[in-house]
Amino acid sequence: MSVLIPVQTPASRSLSGLYKPHQLKELHYGPGVVQEKLLSALPTESSRAFIVTGQSLATKTPLIKDLEKLLGSKHHAGTFNNIKEHAPIAQLDEATDQVQADQDIDTIISVGGGSPIDSSKAIIFRVHEEFSKWLTHITIPTTLSAAEATAIAGYTTASGVKTGIAHPKVYPSYIFYDVGYGLYTPPQLMLSTGLRALDHAIESQYHASASLPTRLITLGAVGELFTQLTKYKDDPKDEDTITRLFLAAFSSLGFMGQGLRGGLGLSHSLGYALGSPYGIPHGVTSGLTLGHVVKLMARKSPENAANIAKVLPYISEQSTGDAVKDSDIVGDRILKLVKDLGVNTTLTEKGVGKDQVDIIVARATGGLTADKEKTAEEDALYTHVKALVEGLY
Repeated sequence: MSVLIPVQTPASRSLSGLYKPHQLKELHYGPGVVQEKLLSALPTESSRAFIVTGQSLATKTPLIKDLEKLLGSKHHAGTFNNIKEHAPIAQLDEATDQVQADQDIDTIISVGGGSPIDSSKAIIFRVHEEFSKWLTHITIPTTLSAAEATAIAGYTTASGVKTGIAHPKVYPSYIFYDVGYGLYTPPQLMLSTGLRALDHAIESQYHASASLPTRLITLGAVGELFTQLTKYKDDPKDEDTITRLFLAAFSSLGFMGQGLRGGLGLSHSLGYALGSPYGIPHGVTSGLTLGHVVKLMARKSPENAANIAKVLPYISEQSTGDAVKDSDIVGDRILKLVKDLGVNTTLTEKGVGKDQVDIIVARATGGLTADKEKTAEEDALYTHVKALVEGLY
């Protein structure tokens, strides 16, 4: 998508900006949009498309076979259906080899959640590195991770640490939010990834490179996610609710555009520190950390607190007049939502021993440890993050 990047001049300090769009051409949503519109999204009449997905969608639903049938022998170049959670590099390498072996492939169709979508972006990047050509990326998301809304691809190295690539050209050209695909997503997975989308939207409020338009849009996403996740919990088959959740997930991150600089925030950093190393889905990590991180970030600066406090009317809460107290209300409402959705857990329940606290803190803070020399600001960050992690058991 796109973003307005504010530019302030020393003389006037007036608001101005740069409109820098991503390469998204079309976003389709609603029942049957894949069947109706996908073929028209292919680059040419003779395009060859390779599907990247996971085993569950390929073996437990008819979706992938239906998609292969839609493409037909004319357009279907192959399917890799073994992408695993957190996108391990072994499967990424295997899928890349299959795509690079067929020079007729000009399109990657990712189907699923964050792992297939990120893997597809990484494959496209690798193909360009090898052959100096960019493949078209079409995506059919089935969760609310919003991986389709960035030009960043994360995957897991052999050592279990998350790494990745970033390039504007790996961003999808077409996104299809088809409710027929969302209906096959296990409800618990939809709910947990919805918390990941909420994580994106909330951390945008205090992200240094988030523009005012980005914050305004993500505030709307916060309200929609609070409302629609609760509705989905009560009725996971309501098609309009699923469609609205897809769009809220896109709004939680899609309008950062090329203005995104650095990681999204501390909750995301903790998510990476907890996710692939311990096999915890990122939606679950967001449920663990976000409510607590919000309270911590509000105390980091008055600007953070003021921006977080702006969430209140979107979750039907009144301001106290104190931005830090207001931020605490936001944090508590997030923690309550996690509990109400049945996604609450602890690190103990996830099998993470307390002997891992220092390792988790170091991963989340860029290497800060107890015995490392630190600035006053780094020491405060280390102390607060360690206390936060210890409170997750």
